[in-house]
Amino acid sequence: MSGMKQKDFSERLNAARDAKQAMAFKFRQRPGPDDPAVAERRAARAAMSAARDARIAERQARRLTENARITAEREALAAEQAEQKQRAAAEKAANEVRLQAERKAARDARYAARKGRK
Repeated sequence: MSGMKQKDFSERLNAARDAKQAMAFKFRQRPGPDDPAVAERRAARAAMSAARDARIAERQARRLTENARITAEREALAAEQAEQKQRAAAEKAANEVRLQAERKAARDARYAARKGRK
């Protein structure tokens, strides 16, 4: 057999009762909700929670501001690019008109030279 002594039933019951009493005593020794230390810890937790909420709100405001700035920059860039495209199209049209006028002038000059030879 083993070297340890076997506990009988009454010893086990007594040990369980003692453990329950110790747990109950420990529970009763806890400070109640009106205890100053408990109230202080609760206030500290509330302050930390409020500070965390303030930091979250600040981060969110910064993010929204940054997103608004980026959106405004993108819109300004898009407007500038649209203006550049419009300007380029106008320049291309003006060059086309000028080239057609030059071709017509050259054609008219050739025609006049031919007429002058006859």
